[in-house]
Amino acid sequence: MSKKTLIIGAGGVGNVVAFKCAMNAETFGEITLASRTLSKCDTIAKNIKEKIGIELKTASVDADKVPELIELFKSIKPNIVINVALPYQDLTIMDACVACGIDYLDTANYEHPDTAKFEYKEQWARDKAFKEANIMGLLGSGFDPGVTNVFCAYAQKHYFDEIHTIDILDCNAGDHGYPFATNFNPEINLREVSAKGRYWQKDNNGQGKWIETEPMEIMQVWDYPEIGKKDSYLLYHEEMESLVKHIKGLKRIRFFMTFGQSYLTHMKCLENVGMLGIKEIEHKGMKIVPMEFLATLLPDPASLGPRTKGKTNIGIYAKGIKDGEEKTVYIYQVSDHEQCYAEVLSQGVSYTTGVPAMIGAKLIVEEKWQGKGVFNMEEFDPDPFMNELMVQGLPWKIQES
Repeated sequence: MSKKTLIIGAGGVGNVVAFKCAMNAETFGEITLASRTLSKCDTIAKNIKEKIGIELKTASVDADKVPELIELFKSIKPNIVINVALPYQDLTIMDACVACGIDYLDTANYEHPDTAKFEYKEQWARDKAFKEANIMGLLGSGFDPGVTNVFCAYAQKHYFDEIHTIDILDCNAGDHGYPFATNFNPEINLREVSAKGRYWQKDNNGQGKWIETEPMEIMQVWDYPEIGKKDSYLLYHEEMESLVKHIKGLKRIRFFMTFGQSYLTHMKCLENVGMLGIKEIEHKGMKIVPMEFLATLLPDPASLGPRTKGKTNIGIYAKGIKDGEEKTVYIYQVSDHEQCYAEVLSQGVSYTTGVPAMIGAKLIVEEKWQGKGVFNMEEFDPDPFMNELMVQGLPWKIQES
């Protein structure tokens, strides 16, 4: 019986997932792309048909409404649902998958629309329901989270007896020419960057705890291969929440991301005048959310593709013990924005998130990663995923010392 695949979300990442699934149509079979805005789906389907000759079906769905999702799932009967909609919609899509008995995958953990906080708690709580429905849920199959989790699992499997410290390092050295813009959904991006930082560390008694920092309080300069030295700021990022559970011997894990001074200056100014607020305010008799209004003013991240030049470099720097000796391993991946756009009409940030989403789904559909319940990426054998990265457009490199 032919496979069927449903992709929900038609932004920059959804575009990449649709392209890459179509390029692997022998695995994904009949592909449907759905979003609240049908015209976005139709545009992506048209581009894919013109560029690689594969036809996609399209549909309209409000991913906030479980009954509407269930109706769509029952009409399509997909083998897997790839969720690249907003993180606010993770739970409704997961619940619809449970109701219909369909495997699920996403790229980012759940965020509550009214709280600037993201964690796996509510998704992990659905593990029992997924087991009872005899289906699999794979969480965070993007790059970070996603590939970075797999890099950690790969290092643990092949290079260490114990990993003691991990720094996840995310550099986007792309230039889109705008004074200020975000490379993915502005609300998600700005909430993430303006929030307080956190990292996990064991104390002298061996007890692990989260240490909170002020936004952008901790900075280090990292020399990124093929890019150079960049200011890198400590943030909280969700993959750390699962990695502390699954990496043996871990004593500390941190996440760093690069930001230019222009971006930071603009963001601080917007924050100071209240434009990053996520609570409703009254404006001329109407209720508006400042962050949503700002997102309307900023360039659509999906429009940045043809303008963006430069490279991304995302990886992990791990220190630990192998055969009683200390060692370090740096696993990283470099992508070129212009090359990404030439292939799938999206810039590198969308590309590096969308390709791993397709790979995670491919491994589930091909039954190379199997399980019943809700899982994070590092819980599976990393080798098949690492092999797919090499052939699907995200070749990685390793430095050992």
